[in-house]
Formats: sequence, structure tokens, C-alpha cells
Amino acid sequence: MAGKQDKAAAKEAAKARRAASKARRGQIFEAFKVQRREDKALVPLMLLCLLGATAAAFLLGLVWDMQWVLLPLGIAVGALLAVIVFGRRVQRNVYAKADGQPGAAGWALDNLRGRWRVTQAVAGTTSGDMVHRVIGRPGVVLVAEGAPHRVKGLLAQEKKRVARVIGETPIYDVIVGTEEGQVQLRKLQGHLMKLPRNISTAQVDTLENRLAALASRGAALPKGPLPQGAKMRNVQRAMRRR
Repeated sequence: MAGKQDKAAAKEAAKARRAASKARRGQIFEAFKVQRREDKALVPLMLLCLLGATAAAFLLGLVWDMQWVLLPLGIAVGALLAVIVFGRRVQRNVYAKADGQPGAAGWALDNLRGRWRVTQAVAGTTSGDMVHRVIGRPGVVLVAEGAPHRVKGLLAQEKKRVARVIGETPIYDVIVGTEEGQVQLRKLQGHLMKLPRNISTAQVDTLENRLAALASRGAALPKGPLPQGAKMRNVQRAMRRR
């Protein structure tokens, strides 16, 4: 009986994996179609990567009379380069559309890679200004988006609230925007990744528990910064899994 149940469970799991894989392929194909319509250089660049790497491998193989051995390797490398080009251009396009829209910084933080703890809209105004809180190895990072003359005050207030709870743990503040001293939306993730590692993973857990006690008084976060890019997180994850 148990053996039959195990087989049935394995069969269902395999079916679910196939369905998930099919869904990821569908998301990638839809993203490709959208990007191709908006980015006329996409297909030529992808072909250039594929044909260039293939030709380079073939010509290199001629030197040692191994052209037919190296040809499949060249095709594989070219295909990989084409996929990388596609992913980066899609990402750049999505960030360009999201830039300046309410909730865009929160959306970008939600796509952070690694063990970051993101709490969106811990402070905000009815005008759409927001402060998001990120906890990670650097300590606490407060990320603000909105009108600079308003978010600076929000940042200062939230920084005081957080400092009373976490003591000497480093607190960083970031304003997302294009003005001097601000961090562009597309560079936000990279900016956070470059911050120094000041605390351990165990301390991150402790900080999260302490800050969970702070009541959120921010405005409700919009569901997403742009309708056309709403599924981009799933596409990016699908691309990383392939």
C-alpha cells in the first residue's frame, strides 16, 4: 500500500515539475515576444552571439584539425551568450519602464538575490513617498522613493525609530532617483550587494525579530510599478533556473 502511495506521489511530483517547466518556458517566450517588438536590435545581437561564437570555435579548431569537435562547443557557448544578452536587455527594459513610478523601489527590492529580509512601506505619505526596510549582512538599509524634499524627513524619522531598537548595528539610507547623491533604480540591487558585511546571519535573524515589533505606519504599497512588467520577477527566476 505504502509503495503504491509513494509511486502516486512521485508521479504527481513529476507532473507538477513538468507543468512548472512548461509555465517557465511560456513566460520566457512571452517576454521574448514583447522585447522583440520593442527592441529591434535584440534578434541581430542574439544571432551575432550565436554565429560569432560558433565561427570562432570552428576557426580555432582548424588550427589543430579539431573543427568538428569544437563546433558543438561553439554553438553551446553562442547560445549561452545569446540568452545572457536577452536576459540583460529584458531587465534593462523593465527597469526603464518602472523608473519613477510609485512602488518601483519596493518591486526592485522584492527581486533581491540572497538572504535579504525586505519589509516594504514601513513609512510613507499619501503622495506615494515610501521608505522600505531591508535587513541583511550589512545591517539595516532604509530605501526611500518619492519627492526628495519629503523622503528625507521620512528617512530621518525612520532612522531614529530603528536606531532605538538595534543599538550599534549600522544603518544605511538610500534614496532612489536620478539626482546627484541618489541611486538609480536599475543600480539599486548592485548598490546593496556592494555594502560591507558587518553582522552575522544569526544577528540578522535577531534584528528581524526586534524590528518586527515596530508597527508599520506607512502607506499601502501599490501592487506593482508597471502592468507590462508585473510578471518580470517570475521571468527572471525562470531564466536563472534554466
